[in-house]
Amino acid sequence: MSNEVVLLDADISMFGMRARIALAEKGVDYEYREQNLLNKSLVLLESNPVHKKIPVLIHNGKSISESLIIVEYIDDLWKDKSPLLPSHPYQRAQARFWADFVDKKVNDIGRRILFTKGEEQEAAKKEFVEALKSLEAELGDEPYFGGDKFGFVDVALVPFYSWFYAYETSGNFSIDEHCPKLIEWAKRCEQIESVSKSLANPQKVYEFVLVLKKKYGVE
Repeated sequence: MSNEVVLLDADISMFGMRARIALAEKGVDYEYREQNLLNKSLVLLESNPVHKKIPVLIHNGKSISESLIIVEYIDDLWKDKSPLLPSHPYQRAQARFWADFVDKKVNDIGRRILFTKGEEQEAAKKEFVEALKSLEAELGDEPYFGGDKFGFVDVALVPFYSWFYAYETSGNFSIDEHCPKLIEWAKRCEQIESVSKSLANPQKVYEFVLVLKKKYGVE
């Protein structure tokens, strides 16, 4: 099987980080092509004409879009390394549920913290903490969401750790104060090589957020 792999991505993207972590976990060599999120390239628009977003994985000339779908594709294709998704159908369903929860709660509410003010931002902060507490409850006393093994939900969530500084600075609150167990989990994940080399610098993320705030008139 030919393995010509290209990743259209942006360093600060939590969704792109998912793909990078998964590729690193599987030991896949690939060509990384950094994309300008404020001036999208023709290759990105042609590779993902529906959503026009990164990341896009191009494998042997065929494009795969949406980060969780990309992670599953990587997991399904490169089976010689330890799987990210559990083998049991119920456990797989639960992993997909919590990864979807991250996208629908953590991501969406996080954006409201970054790009709103006043009462709307205060409400978002409260919802955000509640969402993280739900994840803490799911994690329980396990080292990872996959139990003893770093897995699919960990890949889905840990990139947001790079964005915590931006959320905290924009919203003037401490995630560690409310969810210390989740911070411990994130730091544990950060010790894994695939994670440490894939996560973006939090300050760089915040600088990008400041550019967006200016663009959207939220300063």
